[in-house]
Amino acid sequence: MNFKRIFVLNYLFFAFIISLFATLGSLFFSEIMHFIPCSLCWYQRIFMYPLVFIFLINLLYPDDKVFKYSFPLVIIGLFISIYHNLLILKIIPETLSPCISGVPCSVDYLNYFGFITIPLLSFIAFLTIFILLIAYKRRVS
Repeated sequence: MNFKRIFVLNYLFFAFIISLFATLGSLFFSEIMHFIPCSLCWYQRIFMYPLVFIFLINLLYPDDKVFKYSFPLVIIGLFISIYHNLLILKIIPETLSPCISGVPCSVDYLNYFGFITIPLLSFIAFLTIFILLIAYKRRVS
């Protein structure tokens, strides 16, 4: 295996690690800490959880098409997390929230230093994976 291939695979390895930590973190918050996820949290989970398996399979069986499989999930998850953060920051009114029943999407289970919330952590994870995938695509092309 040549040096370029190893370097390119590191982008995907870091994307795998980030998606794994995001998945395990969300499961920790819901199953151990008993935080009930809102609708937007569930949508973000729907787009994050498959990334773990996509990146893991790609690390075991490298395929240059991983970008095609993962990028749409990352983009949609990123947009949902942006919307969720705008809702938390009260830039978007609560009336435009898809959380009709159950836990409100603006609930603040976690708030470290006054700004680190669960939706912010989701945004950071999706944004970092987005950047890694763009770097991977540029390196492969």
